Parts: sequence; C-alpha cells; structure tokens
Amino acid sequence: MRMRSTTLGMIRTGVVAAAAFALVTTAGAARSVAAAKTFRAGAATANISPWIGLSINGNMSDVKVAHVHDELHARAIVLDDGTTKLAFVVCDSCMIPRDVVTDAKRRIREQTGIDPDHVLISATHAHSCPTAGGVFQSDPDPNYLKFLAVRIADAVTRGVNNLAPAQVGWGFGKNAEQVFNRRWRKKPGTIPPDPFGRSNDRVQMNPPPGSPDLVEPAGPTDPDVAVVSVQTPEGRPIALLANYSLHYVGGVGGGHASADYFGAFADRVQQLLGADRLDPPFVAVMSNGTSGDINNINFRTPRPPLPPYGQIRRVADELAGEAVRVAKSVTYHSNVTLNARAADLRLGVRKPDGDDLARAESLTAKAKGRELGTLEEIYARETRLLADYPDKVDVTVQALRIGELGVVAIPCEVFVEIGLAIKAKSPLKPVFTIELANGYNGYLPTKEQHALGGYETWRARSSYLEVDAADKITEKALELLGGLKKTAEGEQ
Repeated sequence: MRMRSTTLGMIRTGVVAAAAFALVTTAGAARSVAAAKTFRAGAATANISPWIGLSINGNMSDVKVAHVHDELHARAIVLDDGTTKLAFVVCDSCMIPRDVVTDAKRRIREQTGIDPDHVLISATHAHSCPTAGGVFQSDPDPNYLKFLAVRIADAVTRGVNNLAPAQVGWGFGKNAEQVFNRRWRKKPGTIPPDPFGRSNDRVQMNPPPGSPDLVEPAGPTDPDVAVVSVQTPEGRPIALLANYSLHYVGGVGGGHASADYFGAFADRVQQLLGADRLDPPFVAVMSNGTSGDINNINFRTPRPPLPPYGQIRRVADELAGEAVRVAKSVTYHSNVTLNARAADLRLGVRKPDGDDLARAESLTAKAKGRELGTLEEIYARETRLLADYPDKVDVTVQALRIGELGVVAIPCEVFVEIGLAIKAKSPLKPVFTIELANGYNGYLPTKEQHALGGYETWRARSSYLEVDAADKITEKALELLGGLKKTAEGEQ
C-alpha cells in the first residue's frame, strides 16, 4: 500500500508539473504572439532633387531648372501592426505617371515584401519640381523617371529598416484662411472663349483679382487639416503625416526647383516639435487633399505682392502650427490594426473628333519649328497627343485603414466637392483623401462642374477622363471603405 501511495503521489506531482509547464508554455507563446503583434513604425526620406537643365512641370512653356532652391524628397512613413504593413510615400513632384508608380511598387515589393496595394505613392503637385508627367510643353527626361522610381523605393526600404515600437494617433484641425475656390461665375459676356474657339464656359479659373465682373465662387472649400502622428511609446516623435486641400502656393524664383509649402511645412513641423537631428531622423509630410479647384488667392481682396517664398512660408507656418497643435492633443494607440484595398476602374477617354483634330493639325503646322506661344496652339498640340490615347484607361482607386481612420487615394486632381462627399458618405469615419496618388489621370471635376466648363474641363492630357468619372471613382472609394469597415468589425 505504501508503494501504491507513493506511486499515486508521483503521478499527482507529475500531473501538476505538466500542467504548470503547459501554463508557462502557453503564457510564453502568448507573450511571443503579443511581441509579434507589437505596433511599429518607421520613417525616412530619399532625395529626388533634379539636376540643372531638367524641364519643370506645371508651366505652359518649357521652363528649365536653373537652380535648386531647396532639396526635393520622397518622404515615406511605414506602419506595421505585426501582421500587415502600410507605406505612405509623398513626393515633391507635380505629378507621377502610372508606370513610374508601378516600377517603384515592384521594387518596394522585392526589397521589403510589402504588397503593392498596401503602398500609397502620391505627388504634392508643386509646380516647381522636375517634370515627371508630360503635359503642355514640359516633357520628362527618361533618366529622371528611372531615378525617381528607385529613390521612392529607397525611401520605403529605409523606412522599413527604421521600424521600431510605436504608437499612433489621428485628428483634424482647421485653417480656412488659406483656401479659396478658384473657379468663378462672372457677369454675362465677361468670360473669354476657350482654346478651342468656343464660348461655352460659364466659369473662369483664376479670374483677375478684384475684378468688378466677379459674381461668386462656383464651389466650396475644405478647411480641414488632417493629422496622423506617430511617436515612440515614450513620446519621441517619429513622423507626422498631414493633409490639406490646397494647390501649390508658388511665388518661387525664376527657374527654381522647390518643394513649395509642402517642403517648408516639413521643416517647420520638425522645428516646432524640437525633433531636429534625431536618430533615426523625424519625418514630417504634407500630402495634397482634394484641391483640383482650390488655390491660395482671395479674388475678392487680393493681397499685396510678397517677395519670393514669402507666401510659401506664411502658409507653411500656419499649417505646421495647427498640425502640431493637433498632434499634441490626440489620443495615441499602440494596438491598432491596419488594412488596405485597391481596385482598377476602366474609364472612358474624352478624345477629339475629326473636326477638332483637323483644326489642331492646322494650328500646329503653322507653329512648326518654334515654341507654341498661344493657348490655341498649346491645346492643339494636346489634342493631337490625346488622339493617340486608348479609348479607355485604367484608374487605380485605393483605400487604407489605420485603426478607425480611413484614407482614400485617387490618381487625379480631385475637385473639393468629391472629397467632401467622401467624408460625408464614408462608412468608415473619420476619413480624408490624398489626391495625385498611384498615377496621374488629370483633373477630376464633378459632372455638374463639367457642365460649367472652364480650364479644368478643357480636353487635354491634363483633363481627359469621361464626364461620369467622378461618380464612378467616388462609388468605388466608398465601396472599398465599406469593405475595410467590415473587416475591422470582424477583428473585434
């Protein structure tokens, strides 16, 4: 009996020990899973400044880079929830064509494993950057396009290399003083003919400031300053991504390459946060929201002239101050989940008819051998080039989720009404839109704004999508946001 009792005791001891071992093992596994799920973030930049002599995007004529006033960058922020990585890249560029984006995303996938649908690559739309997308009389240097794709991928890879435990917060501020709708209704008979010889326009883009012929703006503005702030668990700044619906500001020196207010904003945020000379370096980013019909000019009461870069600094300082205020007030999270979805829409191209093409050929033939000097000649060249476009093109729409925050990416100069509609109708809230992302497909006016005419609707490589494009893109964006919301609910 004593032997049996001893044996039973040994069995009981073994069972207890096994159970204890199982608990320890389970706890260790849970800790390993928790460690694997630690939220991380990394940020980095890559220099994409031009060499002297490249064409500058955003001009009707072919202006060349004569001086680099401030270095241009691809600014990248990488987020990792332990399962999914997202990468946001904002480039100091007027526009980035689809093939450059595709090349950069291929390189990013090869170097980091991040899925292309989880990478958002956008341009700021500064009009003082080297040409990447051919439009009007500025054409890209193929060598710069290859360089640009490589450097975009480098920025993301360096961001991945800098991944470290982090927390993220988001919020919205406001600045209504620096956004104005640039499309104006005017008194009858005061709007000039369009470059095709027609007098159908009912609005004028950038009318003479202070003109007595002004009636009212043709659309609204969006004063939101969206902010995504990333810092270490101890509160050290890692990165800040902001979003504002304002075209470039301009007012740079002649022939200068400059990042416009987007670059000045990044410098000022770093200064306000006391984040200079950190290791790894802090990265601030300003992305362009929905500014297809928005600029920085109050046409009712024009401002006095400022020296070069004066207005750029003013806008950058105001927005940086508001962004930092928001970053200091938000709630930070270290357990958010990430997700992204993207889809291609095949949309129609507004191509010229036979009469338009014949007129264009006649105008360009007369101008042969010289730079095109009139709007009619410039748009005649655009007409001839657009005639070679396919009847339909693929347009990428993307939606990303950071916790409860949604981000939409559209490859156009998006009218502000569209961004406001997405904010109002989105099943995932809050949300903001980054334009000129994942390619370049010209202006995106609403159907109602198409009916009013004006520069942004004039058929060219800068405006060629079908009239219903805005409705189709908005519908797809909301669908993608809905899918992200359902996935998030399933994770809870």
